[in-house]
Amino acid sequence: MKLIKSAVLLAASSLALGACADELGTVERSETIRSVGSSTVFPFAKAVSESLARSNPELPAVVIESTGTGGGMKLFCSGANLDSPSVTNASRRMKASEFADCQENGVADVIEMQVGLDGIAFASAQGGIELNLTPKIVYEALAAAPYGGEQTTQTWADVDPSLPALPILVYGPPTTSGTRDALKELILEVGCESNPEMDKLKEEDEDKYDQVCTEVRADGLYVDQGEQDNLIVQKIEGNENAVGVFGYSYLEENADKVQGLPMNGVDPTYENISSFAYPGARPLFVYVKKAHVGEVNGLAEYLTEWTKMWERGGPLAGIGLVASPEDVMAANLSAATEYTTLDGAELK
Repeated sequence: MKLIKSAVLLAASSLALGACADELGTVERSETIRSVGSSTVFPFAKAVSESLARSNPELPAVVIESTGTGGGMKLFCSGANLDSPSVTNASRRMKASEFADCQENGVADVIEMQVGLDGIAFASAQGGIELNLTPKIVYEALAAAPYGGEQTTQTWADVDPSLPALPILVYGPPTTSGTRDALKELILEVGCESNPEMDKLKEEDEDKYDQVCTEVRADGLYVDQGEQDNLIVQKIEGNENAVGVFGYSYLEENADKVQGLPMNGVDPTYENISSFAYPGARPLFVYVKKAHVGEVNGLAEYLTEWTKMWERGGPLAGIGLVASPEDVMAANLSAATEYTTLDGAELK
């Protein structure tokens, strides 16, 4: 089985549509499961698709594109026809605005599965720079205009005298990535809110608040490394003073090359993420078009395969996925097998 990882749309030739006849005429049926979305969820989706291929070799391959969470949502919600993606992977929950786009474009019934948990890991090379970070430190180091003022910090010691006087250099995800969204919401915004004046700004001008609290500096000290988190690992491995930001699974997968940096004195570990003791813990999602179940060959089996692999100690845990709490896992088992759908009211 060949998986395709690409940030661009597949050519139309990558989709093969089969035809099956009944007394009403010819009905088109997709012979490819097309999945797009998060680079963080990608390795887990890849493992599930490979497992499905081993146990069901008669089913078609799953074609997976790493487009980033935001890019995946746009593709997923662009239409309901069978040559559109059946699945999108996300390292944050679908937004209400994205759900509205889906509805407007005919994607009426959306299945949501929380497949597990991840953490936004801050890391450096093994033997490299060591930093005891907090959301406040990260915000003051990376914000374009910290608390609305000028960004003048150049070294970590400029941010906090207890930190080394080494230049700030952080490789991280782009704006299309769910990891970037989580960085904003779980770390940067929390750090920004350490200043009580930001509450007043939020009440008076929410757009300005969002800009001040979540916009990242663009002077070269934060480097947008694209959707491929492995490139961030390579960058920090080659520079002992660099810091990388990526999903926890990449930290675990590359434990021989990089080391996790604590946040609020808490290390990014499986146990700390599963208990939400680590500040950067977040859920991971898979979204599916219910209308494609039964019309896309193998899609139902693909969803079932996720449920066989996402438990604690299971195959996905072995590559870095943190299992959801048992009650959450049970609810999502129902979504994966009974195809319950979102009504949109619970989204923000």
